Amino acid sequence: MIGKAIKKINPNAQFSYKENNINTIEWHNGTTPISKADIEAQFPIVEFDMAMADLRAKRNKLLADTDYLALSDNTMSAEMITYRQALRDITNGLTTVDDVEAVVWPTKPTS
Repeated sequence: MIGKAIKKINPNAQFSYKENNINTIEWHNGTTPISKADIEAQFPIVEFDMAMADLRAKRNKLLADTDYLALSDNTMSAEMITYRQALRDITNGLTTVDDVEAVVWPTKPTS
């Protein structure tokens, strides 16, 4: 998480650290050091980004599992159309990790 937080502040930063310990950061090639407080302030944003990435990956797999039903030679049921739309909309309004963790996944229809 430390590295992702640093990259949020300075995408070009060059650095290393050991054992996920913020106190071991070494700045390389003239990178201006970033304060620990500024790095730590990015942790909630990084956590949210990671939670959203996981959510999207699961959502995308569930959509992919039903993509064959959306082919032009198929007629999708209204329930399946609703299910797939609910999956596409699942990220709407999420602003915190708690929101992401509280997502209720729609139930896949049988047809």
